[in-house]
Amino acid sequence: MTIVKAAAVQISPVLYSREGTVERIVQKIHDLGQKGVRFATFPETVVPYYPYFSFVQTPLQQIRGAEHLKLLDQSVTVPSPATAAIGEAARKAEMVVSIGVNERDGGTIYNTQLLFDADGTLIQRRRKITPTHYERMIWGQGDGSGLRAVDSKVGRIGQLACWEHNNPLARYALMADGEQIHSAMYPGSMFGEPFAMKTEINVRQHALESGCFVVNATAWLDADQQAQIMKDTGCDIGPISGGCFTAIIAPDGTFLGEPLRSGEGEVIADLDFTLIDRRKMLMDAAGHYNRPELLSLLIDRAPKAHVRERGAQPTSDADEEFDEPKG
Repeated sequence: MTIVKAAAVQISPVLYSREGTVERIVQKIHDLGQKGVRFATFPETVVPYYPYFSFVQTPLQQIRGAEHLKLLDQSVTVPSPATAAIGEAARKAEMVVSIGVNERDGGTIYNTQLLFDADGTLIQRRRKITPTHYERMIWGQGDGSGLRAVDSKVGRIGQLACWEHNNPLARYALMADGEQIHSAMYPGSMFGEPFAMKTEINVRQHALESGCFVVNATAWLDADQQAQIMKDTGCDIGPISGGCFTAIIAPDGTFLGEPLRSGEGEVIADLDFTLIDRRKMLMDAAGHYNRPELLSLLIDRAPKAHVRERGAQPTSDADEEFDEPKG
């Protein structure tokens, strides 16, 4: 029998500061380690902060203003001192850590989920495959290489960000790959109660369909942070309020602990893996409840490089059209 103590963390970033936010994350990992937590999920792009400006400013305001450039300047490169600090904190706490960052690659930012194993090793870096609506002004697109579950010290883990949970085929890719813990992350402090309700539906449905635990984290903006964003963007408080739903969901869709809907804090619960087996006795979407001769999913998990080289002597028709990416 496997039991893993897990935490879904609702935390505030340090606005406009990568180092400040990383310092907060490192301290929280240390504190959770003292409580015996062995797996933790942090919010979507919490390092350095979610781009709240992107849905309260027009494209013209963004082009003329400074908010995008500030985010680009403070975003995370991988690897870097920021990722090293989080990895080292995970190692010292002997904790598996899933965290969302704005990842800078050249002049482009990506919505990226990083997964550190309990020895501090970065075992997955995946980019959100399709930024949602206004986010397409900010983030580039990821590829299918991250649509897989990976083995860790605490079990097999899959990750998705925010409205990727509305893509049933992306979710099924992780179900079919045998995830035992699903790390879900959303921005929080936006769009009010309707957004929190949709988040709850997303994560509870995924737990039911996948027969796994879902550890979901959203961020929190305090009054001073809201006032700062309002001052910098000219928005009112409505769009940057509410919408928080930090929770841990059992494989049968029920809550483990009380969800956190405001303020900073964490939901901590023991994940008893026998509950996965009990759920899948009734319905295993990737096993006895599947009909692969009727329904199947084709996934391209090959990493997509920005530059490809055409080989001098292709060995097949496929190679002649496109060589494999280098590196």
